[in-house]
Amino acid sequence: MTPQPAILLPPLAVGQVLTLRLTAAQQAKPLLRAFACLPIDDSLVVGFGWHFVQAVSGNVPGLRGFPAMTLPESAGGAAVPATQADIWVYMRAAEAGAALDRVLALMRLLPGGLTIVEDVATFTYRGGRDLSGYEDGTENPLGTAADAAAIIPNGPLAGGSFVAAQRWVHDLSALAAMPRKEQDAIVGRDRDSNEELASAPTTAHVKRTAQESFDPPAFMLRRSMPYGGAREQGLYFVAYGADLDRFEGVMRRMAGQDDGVVDALFRFSRPATGGYYWCPALKDGKLDLVPMVGAGGVDAMPDVAV
Repeated sequence: MTPQPAILLPPLAVGQVLTLRLTAAQQAKPLLRAFACLPIDDSLVVGFGWHFVQAVSGNVPGLRGFPAMTLPESAGGAAVPATQADIWVYMRAAEAGAALDRVLALMRLLPGGLTIVEDVATFTYRGGRDLSGYEDGTENPLGTAADAAAIIPNGPLAGGSFVAAQRWVHDLSALAAMPRKEQDAIVGRDRDSNEELASAPTTAHVKRTAQESFDPPAFMLRRSMPYGGAREQGLYFVAYGADLDRFEGVMRRMAGQDDGVVDALFRFSRPATGGYYWCPALKDGKLDLVPMVGAGGVDAMPDVAV
């Protein structure tokens, strides 16, 4: 089995993210049949949430719903929300028209029974920087280490991946009002050189999220991209992992749930959405759904009771 190729490829100039929710239980099987027939190339990633897996009477070990979290009152008590949807789709393209064409073509192929929860156009910014001006994904693993971080190595789900997806909303005005040294201290890096600050405080984002500091190490492959316009700006965070524990451990630490120390990133950015999805491996260029629905495939699935 081979991974969906876009997981391991870097972002192109633009992206398009859709999160979809099942609205009619009787459409679960026709939808899955449509996805089973869909050719998957290097422009597309498809993931399924646990509610959808349950709707087709399937089973994906290790998949679960996204957990909501609350920050300590000292950080304003802000939430890390769970907005779990059923299907997650990511498109990568060299230009916005190509991404939109692919999204529209996909939606025409689907039989209905879905509502669009999110439709987010993403883009690269200043050679791979976040809209805050800081480089994004500096600590991403490379080569075989990226494969090991992102792809399930063995067992019935081998070749697949789990993905954590969140849309973070930035308050860029609040960030710009801070002295430059204070901004660098929030991230823990010098914005111009991207070098980690030797004197970074314990609240710095790089300190709270150092992947090697977890037991076991929490290495993930991040494919985040900025999004936004005049009204709202932020980062659409995407992290692929061989399991969901690694992301969840990092998120818990950022939210101060382990030791009460909250990631300083929350001073100018807050997550607005959060979902977990399973991205199946491919067999002959199409999604291998056998690990979810059994050896008989989609047609052998029982009809879903309404």
